[in-house]
Amino acid sequence: MNIPFLDKWRRRHSATDGAEGLAAAFEEDPDGVAALLSECELLRSQASAAGFELDDSPASLAALDQLLPRWRDDPELLPWLGNDAGLYLGSVVVRTVPGATWHVWPGGSPVVRLRTGRDIHVVEAGLDWAVQGAPQLSQVYGEASET
Repeated sequence: MNIPFLDKWRRRHSATDGAEGLAAAFEEDPDGVAALLSECELLRSQASAAGFELDDSPASLAALDQLLPRWRDDPELLPWLGNDAGLYLGSVVVRTVPGATWHVWPGGSPVVRLRTGRDIHVVEAGLDWAVQGAPQLSQVYGEASET
């Protein structure tokens, strides 16, 4: 994937300020950062191995909620899969809930901002889902779509 803002950012920033760099990159190229956040390759491969493709729809969130959590046996996989689940949840919300947008806090944390101004900490929700199974991704989506 060609992401032009990444090359510019790498030239201007050291590896030590990566979190702030994401916020700066988001200010420069929000669509590019949104595309990067929506990739979720690990989660997509897990879904594919389970026999379905993620189509960026609310129904796919419900399908993810039904997966057997085999990843919980691999402590190294858990945080990565949880992160992907949260970013995928955010991508679905942004694509389907009117007025929802990505927002990156100065510290580098991506959240989804609803039209009401409420921020949804999608990565935290994804990590909770991966580790504990709750809240379900479809439940977080349902709450976001009600506002």
